[in-house]
Amino acid sequence: MSDSPLPESEQKLRERLLHGDPAAVKLFYETYSAMLLRFIRGRVNNEQDVEEIAQDTLFAFLEGARDFTGKCKLSTYLCSIAGHKIIDFYRKKKLKRIVFSQMPQGLELLISEENDPQDMLINKFVKEKIKSVFQRLAPQYAHMLKLKYEDGRSVGEIAKILSVSFKSA
Repeated sequence: MSDSPLPESEQKLRERLLHGDPAAVKLFYETYSAMLLRFIRGRVNNEQDVEEIAQDTLFAFLEGARDFTGKCKLSTYLCSIAGHKIIDFYRKKKLKRIVFSQMPQGLELLISEENDPQDMLINKFVKEKIKSVFQRLAPQYAHMLKLKYEDGRSVGEIAKILSVSFKSA
């Protein structure tokens, strides 16, 4: 008998995942994806965001499966990862809204709030960093970002404009 609180079936699944068994990956997805989707839906309203966060959670577990010690149920561990992914999702969403809202006006407002030398230096750094990132982007990605944050287009509209799938957009 093992010291781990994991049921034997979860222990076996974990071992198979660690050994790269493709059938175990499929079983893992089938076993935990519905539970994860329900958990995330309770915290995120947009279904496409729910699915993306669920996929990120499952992939994060698979990438770091060796870190899972088995001291809790696998479903509990996955919900913990999902909770962190949800927090990251909202942080990124808030940052995008602040930095790119009504671009370039929003960007200029962010940069023009120069009250003291330290703020001026930080704002100069942010402005240079954003410009640098946009210059390094492929033209189609820069165009996508402008459609999203400057023109306020939805992902679905961007997909239609660029003739790509929703997921690609």
